[in-house]
Amino acid sequence: MSSKATSLQARRVASLRHHVITEALAAFDAQEPNFAPSEAVVLVCAYEEEGAIGEVLAKIPETACGVALTTVVIVDGGDDRTAEISAKAGAKCIVFPVNLGHGVALQVGYRFCIDHGAKYCVTIDADGQNDPDEIPVMLAPLIEDEADFVVASRRLGVDTTTDKFRKSGVVFFSTMMNLMTGAHLTDTSNGYRALRVSMLADVLDRLEQEQYQTAELLITCLKRGWRVTERPTVWYPRQAGTTKKGSNWLFGFRYLNVVIRTWWRER
Repeated sequence: MSSKATSLQARRVASLRHHVITEALAAFDAQEPNFAPSEAVVLVCAYEEEGAIGEVLAKIPETACGVALTTVVIVDGGDDRTAEISAKAGAKCIVFPVNLGHGVALQVGYRFCIDHGAKYCVTIDADGQNDPDEIPVMLAPLIEDEADFVVASRRLGVDTTTDKFRKSGVVFFSTMMNLMTGAHLTDTSNGYRALRVSMLADVLDRLEQEQYQTAELLITCLKRGWRVTERPTVWYPRQAGTTKKGSNWLFGFRYLNVVIRTWWRER
């Protein structure tokens, strides 16, 4: 394919993505015309997670560290009951009519927090691998102004899963990213995070990844001088459904590509 055709295709995809996001946000605004989140938003991005998301949302506390929490679910397309279950659980839902990718969904969620004046954002998986009861542990370093970015660590805490390949990958990528950034982190591929929204406002326009965005966000924030720390948490097996990340080898290859490309961009 010629460079001209490739450029045209990229613009077409970007235009379609923009249209989908605009329509989803317009639908949300129509349903919630006076929406104002609390100081902290719990952001859950979900693609066909009807088997697990109800239990995850039920366990999210109303407050953490003395701060009220608002739960926002970005439903990233799909054909199941994820949106219905999330709404019944009391979450505020932004629903994409088609799947755009976890990274895109998170970027929309980050922008949503910025535009609506939230101060903190906690991201948690929809598949039950993270424990919502640990949200206060994750949020405390932000509230106490000890950090701007808090990463959950299954290595400092407890990893109850049995996939030795994935566990080795956590060690490998953490070591690699520490060498690239000068950090001293043990779990750089964990999606359970607490983030200062002012930090997100600084880095958001630099984010590009549609998937495997954990490394991109972390490297970008580290390279731009934001304070990053870890907290021990428990990592559970997926409660229902199947992973959307692909096989171990494919996931590892794609994640490595994101790490290298982001480091090169931010060096």
